[in-house]
Amino acid sequence: MSAADKAVTAAEASTLFSDIADMPAVVLAVSGGPDSTALMVLAARWARTRKRKPELIAVTVDHALRADARREAIAVGRLARKLGLAHRTLRWTGRKPKTGLQEAARAARYRLLAQAARSAGAAAILTAHTRDDQAETVLIRMSRGSGISGLGAMARHSMLAGEDGLALIRPLLDVPKARLIATLRAAKVSFAEDSSNRDPRFTRARLRTLMPALAAEGLDARRLAVLARRLRRADAALESAVDRAMAELVWQGATAGSVTMEAAGLAQLPAEIALRLIGRAVARAGDEGPVELAKLEALKSALDTALQAENARFRRSLAGAIVTVSRGRVTVERAPARRRRALTTAGRRRANPAKTR
Repeated sequence: MSAADKAVTAAEASTLFSDIADMPAVVLAVSGGPDSTALMVLAARWARTRKRKPELIAVTVDHALRADARREAIAVGRLARKLGLAHRTLRWTGRKPKTGLQEAARAARYRLLAQAARSAGAAAILTAHTRDDQAETVLIRMSRGSGISGLGAMARHSMLAGEDGLALIRPLLDVPKARLIATLRAAKVSFAEDSSNRDPRFTRARLRTLMPALAAEGLDARRLAVLARRLRRADAALESAVDRAMAELVWQGATAGSVTMEAAGLAQLPAEIALRLIGRAVARAGDEGPVELAKLEALKSALDTALQAENARFRRSLAGAIVTVSRGRVTVERAPARRRRALTTAGRRRANPAKTR
């Protein structure tokens, strides 16, 4: 048996769960599949070895998309009780979208998990993402043209978006899926198999079928996970540089949320730092959610051209914000509601090119 197929040991589990040791309670996201079932088994074993430990609450989200989901949730509850853990099943109710179903299901899952965490007074949600999941995420984001931040994929520890103070922890992120299955087999614990994981309608399932061929060429899950870790390290360094640039060049505008910066200083920044600085300003001033990288790059390209001209004047909108250049300053502020539609769609084509490029 290779090291990649061996069950996770008690010593390894002690390290995997070390960052939740002092928390009062945590939620374990358990669907009933092999990864999340192993997470529950390993966490329960780890907790039994400790005098001081968090309360572990296993939560299963039934998306009401598969006939077997209810049965699988019942099986998780049965195993949780056997392990001495509390268990709750939460159901995603309401109409389901015809497109973007997986994205909507994911958002619903985290929303329901967050509700369960708040109800239990839990400080964190633990998910069972593995090294294999990390590798697939890198490939998905690569196929979509992600930049450095996106290719950094998942972090072991982050804060759940939109949920103040609630941590999202992935303790198994560097553990191969094969080792989790080996752990369950050694413990004689059964698990469910979600047929959607093999459904070719979904990008992740299609890419999963390519993994053996990629591994044969040396691009296995371990190397993809290493790539993600290195890119997260580079991303952190870049963000630190952006912090310094903000401190040197940026000051708050006259209206809440607006940002003003020195145009000459912005033009002298390395391209990636300037791009991220503009992106932060747009995200702060706008109200239309995350800024798409390709659109941000197009905005910066147009802004660079404007800054090279003498007495440059520039006006362009993105993600609910307006970026303007005047008197040696770049200002980013909230777009007026009554004009935003014209500025971001057809109105841009009718505008005077001298003012929009």
